[in-house]
Amino acid sequence: MKLMFGPLEYFADKFRGNRKYRKKKIRETVELKVRMDCDGCERKVKKALTRMSGVESVDIDRKLQKVTVTGYVKPSQVLKRAKGTGKQAQIWPYMPYNSVTNPVVSAQTYDKKAPPGYVRKESFNNGPNNNRPDEQYTYFSEENPNACV
Repeated sequence: MKLMFGPLEYFADKFRGNRKYRKKKIRETVELKVRMDCDGCERKVKKALTRMSGVESVDIDRKLQKVTVTGYVKPSQVLKRAKGTGKQAQIWPYMPYNSVTNPVVSAQTYDKKAPPGYVRKESFNNGPNNNRPDEQYTYFSEENPNACV
């Protein structure tokens, strides 16, 4: 049995390099859009995702075609496992309408395929000021009569 000396022992082992410290895993909630048509598809996806190590719960909403996985997993691994079932899968591309700070954006954002109460995840900084050309390029153009005075 090894005696514990508290912080002194911890730092001694850390600087000595005897142990390899792992990064602490973060609990994540991964939302996927998976095409499911029947109960069999739903069972197949749920079975594949629940067998992953680190998964705590799998919730499926077939009406929205949404799968929510909670646990100590990486989103890329969950997506890869969901695609491995033979179903079309992607990271959930929508966000709740209430969380949008400035909902007046392009028409592409308001997708007809989005579930009720959701909008497509996009950058909401598409204002008219972002499309201005730089002044350096327009200052010496042929269209500017006062360029070289």
